[in-house]
This record gives sequence, C-alpha cells and structure tokens, in this order.
Amino acid sequence: MARFIAAQGVEHQIPHATACRALGVSPAWFYKWRDGDRSPRHARRAQLTAAIRQVFAARHGKYGSPRITDDLREAGWRVSENTVAAIMREQHLVARAKKRRKHTTRQGKGRWRAPDLVGRDFPASAVNQKWYGDGTELPTDEGKLFLDSVLDMASRRVVGFAMDSHHDAELARAALAMAVAIRGGKDAIAGVIMHTDSETVGASVPGVPDRHSDGHGRMLVPGGPRVS
Repeated sequence: MARFIAAQGVEHQIPHATACRALGVSPAWFYKWRDGDRSPRHARRAQLTAAIRQVFAARHGKYGSPRITDDLREAGWRVSENTVAAIMREQHLVARAKKRRKHTTRQGKGRWRAPDLVGRDFPASAVNQKWYGDGTELPTDEGKLFLDSVLDMASRRVVGFAMDSHHDAELARAALAMAVAIRGGKDAIAGVIMHTDSETVGASVPGVPDRHSDGHGRMLVPGGPRVS
C-alpha cells in the first residue's frame, strides 16, 4: 500500500497526506516507510546490532549470547541476554560448538596388568597417599599434542605433567618423574598409590621400569609409588 501511495504522488501528483486519508492509513506510517525509522529506539537497536557483530567477530565466532551480553555490559551497554539472542538470530550469528578434547585411553595389550588398589575410593585424607594419572590428546594447528598428568587426589593439584607429539610409556614416565621430584623424592612418596584408568597406556605399561610384586598382590615400583 505504501508503494501505491508513493506511485500516486509521482504519477498523478496526489499529495501523500490526501492519499493516506483516502485509504485510511496514518501519514506518519507512510513517511516512516519512505524515510526509514528514525526513532531513537530504532537507532539504538542498529548500534547494538553493530556492537554485537563486532564482539562476535572479535571472539572468532565462539561466543554465544550469554558471553556476548557480558562483554557488552562491560563496555557500558544496558541490554538483556534475550535481546542479544534475538538480534543474533536475526543476523544469523551462531556460535561454533567447542571441540571436546579427545582422551587417549585404549586397552592395554601388555601381559602385566596392575591390580586396582583404589577400588573406586578416590578421595584421600592427606597428600601423597593417592595419585591419579591421565592422558589427553590436544589438537593444535601444527598437529596433535599429547599431555600426561599426575593429580594428587587429596590436594586436587597437578603435581607432574609432560607433553610430547607421541603418547607412549616415556611420556607417562616423564610426568611421574616430575611428580616424584616435586613431592620431595622417593622417600617422601614411598607410600603413594599411583592409579590410572584400566585402559590407559600407563595402566598396561607403567612409566617406570623394573616392576615387581611385593608378594601380596601389590605391584611396586622400586623407589616410586605403588602402581594401581
């Protein structure tokens, strides 16, 4: 209808206000269509849309509406998360899903398998009682990187770690050696139980050589923690 009113003005020189009254529409509505919405509210939404697109690009498309809202508020905007989400839908801005890190656990194939000394009882009442080892694959722009870590179950602190482009027993040994050194050497950690998932490399091939049994079903590592 707005285009019809405009055409009447061009082709027949009928004033826009006259055409609007004849058609029963508001002249303000017609002028808004012709000149665009110049209201402060429209201008603010246009500025907010530009700000959202800027933050989205600055965060490399990884932020959704909650985190973009936080950034906007820190920049001085008074805006709700629902408004940000609505504008992002209008602009087809969809945050990329975060890639989950792939854990490199696999069934051990060695003849020796350590007994489970923890029995799912992971908490510890003091440090240097129970350690937990884990291996994680970290994708990078230059290829895969592997991280082995040792966690003290009492303090929940990582006491040893090692990184390499290969995930093998040497990597597990390096992480364990760091943990032993940080916690005071072999005398300080003589009673530690070193637990790993039953399917990790470290469970079937512990990172410290010269394993033997103490005669009670517990596998010991000379000068190191008991392996579980």
